[in-house]
Amino acid sequence: MNCRLTGMVAGLDEAGRAPLAGPVVSSCVVWKGLPSPREPVNDSKLLTEKQRQHLFQWILENAYKVAVGVASSEEIEKLNIHHATLLSMERAVRGTSLAPELILVDGLFPLENSDHRSKPVVKGDRKCFYIACASIVAKVVRDRLMVVYDADYPQYQWKKNKGYPTVEHRQAIEAFGLTPIHRKTFRGVKEHVRG
Repeated sequence: MNCRLTGMVAGLDEAGRAPLAGPVVSSCVVWKGLPSPREPVNDSKLLTEKQRQHLFQWILENAYKVAVGVASSEEIEKLNIHHATLLSMERAVRGTSLAPELILVDGLFPLENSDHRSKPVVKGDRKCFYIACASIVAKVVRDRLMVVYDADYPQYQWKKNKGYPTVEHRQAIEAFGLTPIHRKTFRGVKEHVRG
């Protein structure tokens, strides 16, 4: 992966924009120089769960600082998914209590309400080490949250589908209705909202 920079550089990415239930989670991973040796990180979606868990632990042990920001399903409904994602990203950056020289953000948009210099990188989780690390942390943390929710609502199989619109999840919505963490403004959910 390219994206080699010097100084204090952060990667910023999210997990959970597309699911029908649960929060959106962002992670900000700050590095002071690149570690050596370096693990072969990649976009979290291209890794197995076992690989993600291994790399998650490696990142926690080697990065200068790691922080996570969460926006709830209620905030997603109130703000929309785009603005809720930016909110979770801003929370992740604040959580580091640092001022990186540059924050590399996965996607099309820089941070909106931040004093930090940020640069969007399209498909950054596949191109850039810093963003790939943030992608892994965000994905692992969100998956773990959905496993916790699964204990309260096992019929939705969130331990398996993590809230994404799988056939089984859609069938569970049909059969059991909605939970407090369903995103009631999302297609596939809003049709089941009762006045």
